[in-house]
Amino acid sequence: MKSKLNKTDYLVVVIFYSISTILNIIDYKSRNLNLIEYFVDIPTTIITSFIVIIIFMSFLIPKYLIHKKYFAFIFISLVVLTFFGTIADTLGFLSGGNSLNKLPKWYRIILNGIYTSSNDIGFLLGILFVKKFYEGKTELFKVEKKQKENELKLLRSQIDPHFLFNNLNTLDSLIDSDPKKAKEYINRLSLIYRYLIKTKDAEVMELSNEIEFAKNYIFLIKTRFGDDYEFTIKENITLEDKFIPTGAIQTLLENVVKHNKLQNRNVIKTTITINDGWLIVTNSKSEINSKEESFGTGLENLKARYQLLSDKKIQVHNMAKKFEVFIPIITLSE
Repeated sequence: MKSKLNKTDYLVVVIFYSISTILNIIDYKSRNLNLIEYFVDIPTTIITSFIVIIIFMSFLIPKYLIHKKYFAFIFISLVVLTFFGTIADTLGFLSGGNSLNKLPKWYRIILNGIYTSSNDIGFLLGILFVKKFYEGKTELFKVEKKQKENELKLLRSQIDPHFLFNNLNTLDSLIDSDPKKAKEYINRLSLIYRYLIKTKDAEVMELSNEIEFAKNYIFLIKTRFGDDYEFTIKENITLEDKFIPTGAIQTLLENVVKHNKLQNRNVIKTTITINDGWLIVTNSKSEINSKEESFGTGLENLKARYQLLSDKKIQVHNMAKKFEVFIPIITLSE
C-alpha cells in the first residue's frame, strides 16, 4: 500500500476539515464559548492533527510499520501523539482563560495529549487507510491484467513464426557455406527454444541463466547479420542470487536490432553491464531504423512487469549518440 498522500487524499482532507470546522463552530456556539476559542482551538486542532497525519503517512508507516518494526512504530507514534496533543490541549486550556499554574499533573498531560491527538486524527486516518487500501487493490488489478496481456504478447513474440522463418533462412545458407557453423547454429537455436519453453510460466529467472540465454541469442544475431552488430558482456559482480524478469535481456537485444541498422560501416556496438543493483544495456545509435515489424511490447512490457516485481523502475536514457536502459536486478533473499 502506498502511504504517501496524493491529490485526491488532500481533497479528502480538505472536505473532512471543512465539515469538522462547521461542526465545531456549531458546538462552540451552543456552549457560548469565547470568540478567542474559535480562533485558537479550531485552527490549532486542524494544524496539529494535519501535521500528525503527514508524519504517519509519509514517515512512520513507510519506514516502520511496513517494514514490521512494530516496537519503534508504537514508541515513536506515542511520542508524536503526546507532543502534538499536548500543544493542542495547552493552547485550548489557555484560550479558555486558564493560567499555566492550573495545568494538570504531568502524567495527566501525557494521557490527555495522547487522547486528544488520537481523537483528532483517528477518524481521518481511518478514512485515508481505507481509501489507500482500495486504491491499491484497484491498481494491483489493473497491473495484473496488463501483466497477463503483456505476457501473452511476449510469448507470441518468442514463438513468432517470423523469428523462426528468419533463423531457418540463415540456417539454410549455412548448410552449404559452413556446415560446421550450421551445426552449432542448430544447437544454439534448440537451446533457445528449450529455454523459452522451460521458462514460459516463470515471472523471474536467475540472472546467470538469462546471461547464458543472451549469449546464445547474440550468436544468432551475429551469425545472421555478420559484423553489423558487436556485443560485449561485463560482469562486474557475482551473478549468484540475482534475478531479472524472464526474457528481459531478449527484449532489450531485440530492441537494439529492430531500431538500428549498419550505416556507413559504423558497427552497432552494444554493451551489457552488470553492476550492483542494475543491469545496463547500452548501444550506439544509427539514423537508419529497421523496418522489421515488432511483435513484442518492448520496454513498455518490462515497465509493467516491474510494477509487480520491484519498487525500482526502469531508467531509459535516449541520447544523441547512444541509447541506454537500466533495469533493476532483483534479489529474492532481501
